[in-house]
Amino acid sequence: MTRNMIAFDLGASNGRAILGRFDGQRLEMRELHRFENNYVEMNGVFYWDTPYLYSQLKQGLLAFRQGGFGQLDSFGIDTWGVDFGLLDKNGHLAGVPRSYRLGVQEDVDAVTAKIPAEELYRRSGIDPSLTFNTLYQLHRRQREGDGALEIADKLLLTPDLLGYFLTGAVGTEYTIATTTQLYNPTARDWDWETIDQLGLPRHIFTPIQPSGTIRGQLRPELCQELGLNPAAFVAVGSHDTASSVAAIPGQGSFAFCSSGTWSLFGVETDRPVLELGAGSGFSNEGTIQGGFRPLKNIIGLWIIQECRRDWQKEGKDLSWDDIVNEARGAAPLRSIIDTDAPEFYAGGDMVRKIRDYCARTGQSVPETVGEIARCAYESLALKYRKALEGLEGLEEMKGEAIQSLNIVGGGIQNKLLNQMAADATGRTVVTGPIEGAAMGNLLTQAMALGDIKDLEELRQIVRGTVEVDTYTPNHSPEWEQAYRKLESMMK
Repeated sequence: MTRNMIAFDLGASNGRAILGRFDGQRLEMRELHRFENNYVEMNGVFYWDTPYLYSQLKQGLLAFRQGGFGQLDSFGIDTWGVDFGLLDKNGHLAGVPRSYRLGVQEDVDAVTAKIPAEELYRRSGIDPSLTFNTLYQLHRRQREGDGALEIADKLLLTPDLLGYFLTGAVGTEYTIATTTQLYNPTARDWDWETIDQLGLPRHIFTPIQPSGTIRGQLRPELCQELGLNPAAFVAVGSHDTASSVAAIPGQGSFAFCSSGTWSLFGVETDRPVLELGAGSGFSNEGTIQGGFRPLKNIIGLWIIQECRRDWQKEGKDLSWDDIVNEARGAAPLRSIIDTDAPEFYAGGDMVRKIRDYCARTGQSVPETVGEIARCAYESLALKYRKALEGLEGLEEMKGEAIQSLNIVGGGIQNKLLNQMAADATGRTVVTGPIEGAAMGNLLTQAMALGDIKDLEELRQIVRGTVEVDTYTPNHSPEWEQAYRKLESMMK
């Protein structure tokens, strides 16, 4: 019997509905629907257009029905982390869900004035310097006397919120809960100590469910509207990085990088590595098997995405391939930025921010599209090396050296960046699959439906389904000099 499943894979710039047909041995994937996803700025606040996103999920379901594929067995949703929607007592949205792009250092300072950063890390295992964490978003809204929070009956993180609109069922999936800085990985529950200490309302937090939980079915009204059967909703690895890492075909000891708007760089462990400490920049997020991913959040292709928006405003209609080709023609390693510098977190005017940074640090100021893009790509590759060096302590804990870097996600389509990653880190880079989050999403559904036994079998199926590309490093002295320059800037 062949299963029909749909993975809704939403990133911070676009979303996809991917059909997965699984015969027990191989997974066949087909894109049903693709759509843009952009935050909307209103009166200084960034919002997600949640009604639009819901309508696009319905379009994906409709595309399945119109394709004549038969019965739909299940569907799952994965998205970026930390963001949420609030529901009132009637189950309706209490205000428009906000985007994490609003976070500022003031939000961190307001919390750490009450609970020191090291204590926050001990409780959650999440990097307390990340201004966008759910914890800081909630505390800010509490300080502002936000009306939506005051009337909220439930808080649902983005994939759980969208799943609720499709099914009417509520719950919080494990991997997405671990991104909030409000989950205690030792107690394996919400961090009630922090929630109470900050005076956040306990009642808005819903029970945490393991990845692969079947949570409800498609609502009867939607079944009638779309002409579909009541397919099961599976709470997959709802954080897109968790689904991406599940679909890594690697064997042995490897570091992973989920490459997209963010680059999330880490390893898998059975327990949270809290001894890394608050200053390490590493967060302990969840895996679909109930373990942890000590990882570093690195600003990824967000910077070049924002540059492209700037260029479009100037009337330059550049595809992603156009931008990569321009970067290939630019001189190498002339300008380097710390992609995680505070000014690069917020959207808007990114080209000017890069130029200003280079001027301020006494470097050649990039002017052309190619020069700016090459600066962004090379800087990101160097940040990969920095993150890899931060994992060296975990190599000892795991008892084996990290042999390769496995990169998954949409960012691997940039072959120039893949080679830069190999050159900068001095490690072999293996890339694939492109639709890593969607593949992990689909195969977790198959596991929930009883067709796959465990993660080991899941990864065997990945290896039998996808082809990978391998990049051999050419770590030149110029890369070493550029890395020393980056280290100096970061100090």
